[in-house]
Amino acid sequence: MDEYGRFVDWDKMEAGAQSQEGKELSCSEFQELKQLARQGYWAKSHALRAKAYQRLIGAIPCRTVTPDASVYRDIVGKIVGRRGAGSLPLPEFVDDSLVPTYCLNAEGVGAVRKIILCVANQFPDISFCPALPSVTALLLHYSRDEAECFEQVCRILACNDPSRRLIDQTFLAFESSCMTFGDLVNKHCQAAHKLMVAVAEDVLEVYSDWQRWLFGELPMPYAARVFDVFLVEGYKVLYRVALALLKFFHKVRGGRPLAAESIQQDIRAFVRDIGSAVSPERLLEKAFAIRLFSRKEIQLLQMANEKALQQKGITVKHKSVASPQRQNVHLAVHAENFKSEIVSVKEMRDIWSWIPERFALCQPLLLFTTLEHGCSLSRFYSHSEGHEPTLLLIKTTAKEVCGAYLSTDWSARRRGGNKLSFFGTGECFVFRLQPEVERYEWVIIRHPELASAGPEAENHSSAAAASRLPSSSVPAEPSDRLSPFLSARHFNLPSKTASMFMAGSSECIIIGGGDGQALYLDADLNHGRTSHCNTFNNQPLCSESFQISVLEVWGFRDTMSG
Repeated sequence: MDEYGRFVDWDKMEAGAQSQEGKELSCSEFQELKQLARQGYWAKSHALRAKAYQRLIGAIPCRTVTPDASVYRDIVGKIVGRRGAGSLPLPEFVDDSLVPTYCLNAEGVGAVRKIILCVANQFPDISFCPALPSVTALLLHYSRDEAECFEQVCRILACNDPSRRLIDQTFLAFESSCMTFGDLVNKHCQAAHKLMVAVAEDVLEVYSDWQRWLFGELPMPYAARVFDVFLVEGYKVLYRVALALLKFFHKVRGGRPLAAESIQQDIRAFVRDIGSAVSPERLLEKAFAIRLFSRKEIQLLQMANEKALQQKGITVKHKSVASPQRQNVHLAVHAENFKSEIVSVKEMRDIWSWIPERFALCQPLLLFTTLEHGCSLSRFYSHSEGHEPTLLLIKTTAKEVCGAYLSTDWSARRRGGNKLSFFGTGECFVFRLQPEVERYEWVIIRHPELASAGPEAENHSSAAAASRLPSSSVPAEPSDRLSPFLSARHFNLPSKTASMFMAGSSECIIIGGGDGQALYLDADLNHGRTSHCNTFNNQPLCSESFQISVLEVWGFRDTMSG
């Protein structure tokens, strides 16, 4: 074929992809490159895509000493020797990952193994990189020879731009990306997440497969289109496409019976056969229609999940356990150790499926209950302070059950002195369990355009604050500066970038929910009222004015540390 087709089995390639039109990639501006990548400009020309990859990868900022093609030519004979390429063992850090053929010929399939072994020789610091076989096989498709492919893989691995994440190279990074994906599914694919919780025995294990969907199961035309955009826009693209795959899976297969023991295989099979349901253009269209936050927010969420794993001692993969130290998400609330006067074990497990991944392996710990500690607000604070996050549960005399997940320690209320001031993050949410189950996220998460709808509001009077939407208390910051997932103080960011959700004084507690839902509790914890806005949802949490039967506050006990 052409100079880039040495390793390709052209009989297996789509006819359009064999085009050798003499196109050139002349643009250099990011926005234009992004548009061309999303539109699949170089998807129908093998040579053009090869030139595009060379240019994009060549522009990656790398370590001063990065192995190049000449290094490969020097070491490949020593490392491979006389062994047949097809029998070469892969390094442990690829975790027995699939080595997709991607329409490579026999020479190409063997070359992938040779390149990976040489990469392992030059990058001894890589400890876990299951995406490497797929990335190598894909790049070999568009390389003149093995040495050129080796150099491109090395440049991706040696990227030293701290703001640019490419492929995971440690178990800690991989696991935290799986947790981050689970958090994103919980917020952006709620219908699919609900199905996973209902069907899967271990939701975390299902979500840990997300990179395999992209790097291993996706057919060649789809994988290449995703990689086109990934090289231009970065890691967030992978999250977008994986979310889109899960959305399509739920749409196509959600109505059919699914078994817990086969859900992972069902998703893998769907992704492998995605050509029968969705075109590459439709997949990318769906991916970029998902409203996500900035790269900065994704990075902060990733950092928080990495920190949580480090604190739990989960930094390397143990060979003796398939998924080290992971517990089933349903079993995170143990029936024998759980007792609540408000919710059942099943209901608590449902709540647990909504909380951020980094807390999903913790056990619920009862901190305060009005049945034992009385109805004093000061006692509520004394038992709740020092715990972050907390879960508030309320049962009314009308048998209604509602509550809130609160991301921030109640001690933060003191920053306003004697005046009522709001705090909390976009991970907070309110919910209703009885008479019907419903979760209400922070309104900015679903409608980020409201982030600049009103001025920063602190020091509200209790009466005024109780009647306002949480969005009226949000700083007038650009959406790319908001941190909807995390508390800004964890990362030394200005406090004004933190969203405000909860407030407390000696006279009352106010908890603002998304979609206009809000809770107001009086000083003696006997009475409360709710307010809600009909703009997005006209179903209130509970009665507009209610009497509390039981109130409980739960903390999160880490059972994995020590």
